[in-house]
Amino acid sequence: MTVKEEQTTTDVALENLLQEIEALHAGGYRLVQIGCTDLDGSYEINYSFDKDYQFKNLRLTIGPETEVPSISGIYWGAFVYENEMHDSFGVPVTGINIDFKGTFIRTDEKYPLSVTRRRGDRCQNV
Repeated sequence: MTVKEEQTTTDVALENLLQEIEALHAGGYRLVQIGCTDLDGSYEINYSFDKDYQFKNLRLTIGPETEVPSISGIYWGAFVYENEMHDSFGVPVTGINIDFKGTFIRTDEKYPLSVTRRRGDRCQNV
């Protein structure tokens, strides 16, 4: 059997994030992952969902100090991804159902992937 997977990526404004995610949940989509990356001094957060081989992504771009509302009230297991975003990047996520308050991922340095760190502070492969 061959399945052609459809995939879309939609930019979403912070003020519309929860509404968009609630609509996906109501439509029967499952949360696949939440990924965060440094994007030239800001963060790009991708929320990925799947239903019947249709992969949908919501892309949120925020500044380093911007608070992001938790989606764990909609997708309970999102707390894992949200604690990881906080502990690795320093993204302030509000209202997480299980908030580890910075102890979910233990690192030698606080927020090792933060965009506010100087370039010279990043780990380098030798």
